[in-house]
Amino acid sequence: MSEPVRRPLPFIGTAQVRHGARDRMTCLYRCGNACDHPVPNRSANEYLGDLVAGEVSRRGVMRGALVVGLAGAGVAAGAAPAFASPAGAASEPDVVVPEVDTFASKAPAPSQLTFKAVTPNQVDGIVVPNGYDHAVVIKWGDEVVPGAPRFNVAKQTAAAQSKQFGYNNDFVAVLPLDRRGERALLVVNHEYTNEDLMFPGFPGIDALSVEQLRVAMAAHGMSVVELERVGGSGRWTPVTRGSRRYNRRITALETRFKLTGPAAGSALLKTAADPGGKDVIGTLNNCAGGVTPWGTILSGEENFNQYFVGAETSTGAAKDRFNRYGIDTTNRYPSGSRKWDRADARFDLTKNPNEANRFGWVVEIDPFTPGSTPRKHTALGRVKHEGANVIIAKSGKAVAYMGDDERFDYLYKFVSDKKFDSGKSHFARRHNLTLLESGTLYVAKLGFTSAGEIDGSGKLPSDGAFNGTGTWIPLVKNGKSQVPGMTTEEVLVFTRLAGDAVGATKMDRPEDVEPNPKSGKIYVALTNNTQRGSSGKAPADEANPRTNNRHGHILEITENGGDHTGEAFTWTIPIVCGDPKDPATYFMGYDKNLVSPISCPDNVAFDGAGNLWISTDGNALGTNDGLFAVPLEGPEKGHLKQFLTVPYGAETCGPWIHADNKSAFVAVQHPGEITGASIEKPASNWPDGDFAKPGVAVAWRVDGRSIGV
Repeated sequence: MSEPVRRPLPFIGTAQVRHGARDRMTCLYRCGNACDHPVPNRSANEYLGDLVAGEVSRRGVMRGALVVGLAGAGVAAGAAPAFASPAGAASEPDVVVPEVDTFASKAPAPSQLTFKAVTPNQVDGIVVPNGYDHAVVIKWGDEVVPGAPRFNVAKQTAAAQSKQFGYNNDFVAVLPLDRRGERALLVVNHEYTNEDLMFPGFPGIDALSVEQLRVAMAAHGMSVVELERVGGSGRWTPVTRGSRRYNRRITALETRFKLTGPAAGSALLKTAADPGGKDVIGTLNNCAGGVTPWGTILSGEENFNQYFVGAETSTGAAKDRFNRYGIDTTNRYPSGSRKWDRADARFDLTKNPNEANRFGWVVEIDPFTPGSTPRKHTALGRVKHEGANVIIAKSGKAVAYMGDDERFDYLYKFVSDKKFDSGKSHFARRHNLTLLESGTLYVAKLGFTSAGEIDGSGKLPSDGAFNGTGTWIPLVKNGKSQVPGMTTEEVLVFTRLAGDAVGATKMDRPEDVEPNPKSGKIYVALTNNTQRGSSGKAPADEANPRTNNRHGHILEITENGGDHTGEAFTWTIPIVCGDPKDPATYFMGYDKNLVSPISCPDNVAFDGAGNLWISTDGNALGTNDGLFAVPLEGPEKGHLKQFLTVPYGAETCGPWIHADNKSAFVAVQHPGEITGASIEKPASNWPDGDFAKPGVAVAWRVDGRSIGV
């Protein structure tokens, strides 16, 4: 293999730097230049910096109780039945019961990670440790639906793209299809498109044809692809023969979704094309996700705001609601606008004012039942979801944890009314497919133990830890709003406003939120927030301890008594990211001379031993993004090491550690996404040596042993 090209990074130390170290091109296409717009959260939530943890906890409980008393008085809190009769449209295909457990790795894995850390670099290629290899699994334009046309970048059509692997892959899940571990389903999100890097001779957004806009719509969404193991190794490749009956594309262009839960059918979700308010076309800006214990995929709709125009005509409450979700109310076509209204009038809010309300949900798809209708779960609230991850509580209820990926936004939890059925029958799985349709939605309020010592520098307080207690404040319970002045439908459709009303804690871009299947503790990737502590913005606090937080941190939550359905928790910060030489960093007390630099944590995953794996987005230390691993227990606790780096200009997404601990999958998103780049003049040549193509890659040990050993 030839040595990958090493390139200088033009966005380092130039005018292109944004929060973290994203290039302006990424900011334009991924989030619609969010940094150039006012922070959507303009609430004056109580600042808790002068309150000790016990007082915060007491006030949080009292406030939650007050809200329940005002909004839920007279409502009987009768327990929901453990199981309900299965329901579904007759046209739906019969549900498929997965042959094997799909939830989490069960194979043993080392708690001590002995691979030699990869050196930070600026290589235009994937770099893995000595003794490992890697390969591309699938990339933009490859066949997904059997019979898809061969990819031709100069002759793209929406019909072809609807059968091909989409653009800018983010979340990755690999679900076993057989007990021998030789076949699997790859499920991937396609978050957003970059037309600069998609179309030769890119003429500018205004000059794109309607067909090109439809190509972009088809390149959004999700892909389901059958994989097979290569020669008993940790390498995987798409199946290229046979029916491949599970292969599927879900797009923003034509896939129909069913709204479920208390807000389904609400007047806030009705449109002229859908007067019932329960059927939505497409999914947008799908970021992270999760795999449920019943074998389905949860996908979070994130920066949907940039796809809509026409809010500049709004007034009153409608305008306030649009602003809270980052939808521009001053210009018809703000910087970063997709201008999809030219191809589909549903993206014009002057004609369809409720269409934006139909995005920003947690989406559930059943990859084992081809042709099944994906669903958007209103019971989980509408925010800029990074994703959702589920753990089954001791009571049997399903508990989903979620983050709202925006500066100064909130953490959420959902507890199902019904209980999980661990059986393998069709009835059991049909029942489990209803678990996210009703339950209690909470938002987090954190309290602090050393508030008076937090000065924004990142210096540890005198008790040697950033830590405290917290309260889950109910927003909807027993199907009723717990927020005075807001109906149940309003709380679920405008969940950010509900969080504002109950005084939720403003966080530094809470992205992936995942339970550790070994310990039950919850881990939150807080990517960064360069506006923390700036004029008029929330100051540093113990849970977000640095002013101008460029590098981010990891938050650990422990539910009191291990009860994931409870309303009280404790929290700590085990990792404060950045250059280990910086005194403002922290790695669980481990010797920082031995720790890899890490910046901007984005997604997290766990292996069979409960080691934490972290992917990064927007590395502000001047080198490529990567995948890192760190033990959370034992003598090596805090010894964070870089496992791989992705190509120049790319973000590391996923990640996914396969159930047998033999393979680590990552999504390489937006390689070469650098201002001035194009297909003709690419900033990256990954993976084929011509122009940049997003794709999924897998890394494995050459000797076939578990990764990390």
